[in-house]
Amino acid sequence: MSTEVETKESNPVSRKQSKTRLPRVDSFFHDAEKVTYAEHHGAKDDWVRTLSLAFQSIGIVYGDIGTSPLYVYASTFTDGIKHNDDILGVLSLIIYSLILLPMLKYVFIVLWANDNGDGGTFALYSLISRYAKISLVPNQQAEDALVSNYHLEGLTPELKRAHWLKQKLENSTVAKILIFTCTIFATGMVMGDGVLTPLISVISAVGGGLTEKVNLTTNQIDWISAAVFVILFAAQRFGTDKVGYAFAPIVSLYFLFIGGIGLYNLIHYDIGVLRAFNPKYIVDYFSRNGKQGWISLGGVLLCYTGTEAMFADLGHFSVRAVQIGFSCALFPAVSLAYIGQAAYLRKHPEDVASTYYKSIPSPLYWPTFVVSVGAAIIASQAMISGAFAIISQSQTLGCFPRVKVLHTSKKYEGQVYIPEVNFVLGLLCVIMTFAYKDTVKIGNAYGIAVTTVMFVTTIFLSLVMLLIWKISIFWIILFFTIFGTAELIFLSSACYKFKEGGYFPIAVAAVLMALMGIWHYVHVKRYWYELKHMVSKDKLEELTKRRCRGRIPGIGFLYSELVQGIPPIFAHLVEKVPYIHSVLVFVSVKTLPIPYVSSAERFIFRQAEPKEQRLFRCIARYGYNDKKEDANAFSASLIEQLKSFVHDESLFAQTTQSQLNNENIRLRPGAQSMVHIEERLAEISGTQAEQISEPQHIQEDRQIYEQELANGVVYLLGETEVRAERNSSIFKKIIVNYVYNFIKKNSRQGEKALLIPRDQILKVGMTYEI
Repeated sequence: MSTEVETKESNPVSRKQSKTRLPRVDSFFHDAEKVTYAEHHGAKDDWVRTLSLAFQSIGIVYGDIGTSPLYVYASTFTDGIKHNDDILGVLSLIIYSLILLPMLKYVFIVLWANDNGDGGTFALYSLISRYAKISLVPNQQAEDALVSNYHLEGLTPELKRAHWLKQKLENSTVAKILIFTCTIFATGMVMGDGVLTPLISVISAVGGGLTEKVNLTTNQIDWISAAVFVILFAAQRFGTDKVGYAFAPIVSLYFLFIGGIGLYNLIHYDIGVLRAFNPKYIVDYFSRNGKQGWISLGGVLLCYTGTEAMFADLGHFSVRAVQIGFSCALFPAVSLAYIGQAAYLRKHPEDVASTYYKSIPSPLYWPTFVVSVGAAIIASQAMISGAFAIISQSQTLGCFPRVKVLHTSKKYEGQVYIPEVNFVLGLLCVIMTFAYKDTVKIGNAYGIAVTTVMFVTTIFLSLVMLLIWKISIFWIILFFTIFGTAELIFLSSACYKFKEGGYFPIAVAAVLMALMGIWHYVHVKRYWYELKHMVSKDKLEELTKRRCRGRIPGIGFLYSELVQGIPPIFAHLVEKVPYIHSVLVFVSVKTLPIPYVSSAERFIFRQAEPKEQRLFRCIARYGYNDKKEDANAFSASLIEQLKSFVHDESLFAQTTQSQLNNENIRLRPGAQSMVHIEERLAEISGTQAEQISEPQHIQEDRQIYEQELANGVVYLLGETEVRAERNSSIFKKIIVNYVYNFIKKNSRQGEKALLIPRDQILKVGMTYEI
């Protein structure tokens, strides 16, 4: 019985694959995840490296949540302590908030929903996109080698539910837009958080400490804080690796100080505050205070600020490292600090406005002040690093204008630095230092930003549980009910103080949403325009045989975002300049919704018919955390793979059909499943193909490509101008013709993003009407 293998040809470029052919789609995801995670995030590393990363994470991830004892009690009891048992109620709220949200939700659940080791809102979005076609730009084409991982071999209720939800999401444009909107909204909130974290941490540490001992004015404290921000953001260019090792000892010392002082205060003032572990005091607190108790939650929630940074910064470290840092360093120290402050307040409730510094024993005051200021400065690092990681991810997924992304570590690929983002965050911090003179107002804004991002994470993780993990609906409902309800209660309290500073992160999020939304909207429209106007097979033959008057020596790389077919700009080029290079490669740089792509999977080649024209399609695939090579290294690697492709295809064509006939397998030209058949041939003939001598015409082809490579490589870039169609609405014309083009002109240009030398570029202008 014969087996027939065939695919539908949708464009004039043949589907044959090179030595780096598409892997089996049913195993690609799991294999890639195992290899990538192990290679980049320590799954196979020894404990020495894991502990080294855990030590670094103390200096990067936990500064924010670790410095919350500086201001939580002051932000909660804004009108003073009315009843002494309220201290036990608030302490109980703090303890169980830390256990419920940072520990149970993030450390033990959310961290495992990483995208091959990377965390954050965009990582969750790209992870979901790998299992369901929710991306507004197709991301599950053959070139992606990624398909939805649903095999209904065992029709369990979990699989049926996942498949049903997948179909609903894929068939609903509203759902796709809603998920994308939530993603960019949360990203905007993270950026607002990146500004507020330095503000509240540094001003609380510097202002609170100096006010107690030194008679400084508010303006003097603001200038000192602004100077601290300048130094902090200037240090970011050294990278997370160096900054982490420099900061970790300071934060570790800070944890020792606050933990030790907390233990001392507990024993010295009132060991009875340990009764706060009884949640009954939470019920009593709300019974006594009613609405005021609910409003005070806006201060309590500050105890877990920085939790999202653990997830957003995951790409800089590893799951195990972050878990070790939280469990062994942060939680014990911070819990003791809150317990010790509560014990002090039981005896001195009038000092609630400056509990942190008032509760420090006199001999340790100045050492603790110095270490606390250092830790407060470092606290900013968590969200700054997280902001870099998230913007880098969003840019490579086509959701943010081009900015310069620098990889600051050769060992850890996820560690990046973005100068433009660093400058904007630093400038906003300095401006807001003088605008916000009250840490209570900063706390109001801070709470809205943090809790909103956490709630979005809860929604996305519920989708992950349904679509990917496929666990029991009982656990999903329990997860969403417990954590979602807690976060909504905290968020409602934070939003109550919207007018008192809470508007700032929403304003930042609105600006970034508009920026990212406009950029992504036009990006999607451009893609579909090129797909609709790509060159047909007949048109390609007319261009190469009738319109083209000759071939230019050398190799041309024509860049296009289109990953299938021939881009329309090629027809425009030939019509205007009727000469093309002797070898022409249509290059598409494709960013897959995964962090890394191995070098063996980097290039996919196809050849256009007729073969004597030497026209090729090349898709260069990168993960959103892959570091791109410079133009010379890229072209050399591409040409080597191209020569291997031509060689392998010629040998394969000679040996395939006879071997297939022996196995009663009939292969039609252009089959995408040739990799599967080649594997079968390998089983049949072993190394027989390697023993075949290289034919004369293959040797001649090899010489041609080497000669053309010696003639030089020219990079052809499409300089496309996007305009709204004439019959479009006024609003669309303003967005596309003015706003988008203004953003594009002021963002990083294509040749810089692709690292192409200016003396090797030839730009081809064309207008797209979308």
